[in-house]
Amino acid sequence: MPVLKVEDLPLSNIAHEFVGADHGDVGVCVIIVDAPPGRGPSLHTHPYPELLLVQEGTGTFTLGDETREVGAGELVVVPAGVPHGFKNTGDGPLKQVDIHVSPSFQTDWLD
Repeated sequence: MPVLKVEDLPLSNIAHEFVGADHGDVGVCVIIVDAPPGRGPSLHTHPYPELLLVQEGTGTFTLGDETREVGAGELVVVPAGVPHGFKNTGDGPLKQVDIHVSPSFQTDWLD
């Protein structure tokens, strides 16, 4: 039974990243976000859908032409190809799980 510790996954700026293709051809990638206040990714797109599940904190999310504050217990659904990004606009950490419906990451940064 494969069991991974989140802290053992590769660390990017604000998150640990699980790449499905590196683990037996799993069909998704997962980003475990722990963003301090003021941090988050700038606008970008993916050629596949993405789900952003906020577990703790508050962030300001942009999806296409819409910007909205999102908090714990809310799920943002990002369609393929739609520009999106977020920033922790709360006082504490923004913790979320982002699920990319692809076995590998493909990101086009717009900023």
